Amino acid sequence: MNNGEISTLLTTIGLAAKAGKLIFGTGQICDALKSGKKILLIIESSDTSENTHKRLCDRASYYGVRKEQIGFDSEALGRAVGKSPLAAVGVTDEGFFISLIKKLQ
Repeated sequence: MNNGEISTLLTTIGLAAKAGKLIFGTGQICDALKSGKKILLIIESSDTSENTHKRLCDRASYYGVRKEQIGFDSEALGRAVGKSPLAAVGVTDEGFFISLIKKLQ
C-alpha cells in the first residue's frame, strides 16, 4: 500500500470510530467475540507483539472473523481513532466493513 491508500484507510477507520462502529484494543475485541458480539473485521497494526498477533489470529480463526494486518503502526492506528497507541480495532458495521475491504484490495 502506498501512503495515499494508507491515509484513506485510516480516515475510514476514523469515521467508523466517530460513528461508534469499532471496538478498540485486543482485550476488548477478544471479550466481545467471546460474548457473541458481531465483529466483521479485525484490523491489526504492523507492530504488535508475537503474543498479541497470535491471540488475534487464534480468535479470528476460531470465530470466523476476517483479520488484516496493515502497513501502519499502533501510533498511526491510535491517532486515527483518537486514542493512545492501539494494537487492533474490530469493525462491527457492515457498511464500514465493505468500504474497508474495498480499500484493502
